[in-house]
Amino acid sequence: MARKKRSSIDIRDGFHVVVMGDMEIWDGADLALLRETLARLVDAEKRTAIGVDLRFVKYIPSGFFGMLYDYTDRGVAVRLYSPQPHVARMLWFQEFFDSNGDESFTLT
Repeated sequence: MARKKRSSIDIRDGFHVVVMGDMEIWDGADLALLRETLARLVDAEKRTAIGVDLRFVKYIPSGFFGMLYDYTDRGVAVRLYSPQPHVARMLWFQEFFDSNGDESFTLT
């Protein structure tokens, strides 16, 4: 049985945060949905601060961090919220994200 792909948008400290629900492993379709949602926020709605809630995510697909970096390259502030400990230990994560002292990390 196919699961319904859903996401919602929360606003946290001025950031429009995409919440992908309780999906632990994102596949290509999930990443495409996230890409479309972020593109709508930045390009159509002109949001300058975006985020992604990683509370349930156990696997980050290739291309995720590059996609986020592209937004920072365009002047958009990017945050990740509540990553699992093993996600926060990923090399890319440790190299390019700074902790905000809470459960959020900002792409630098």
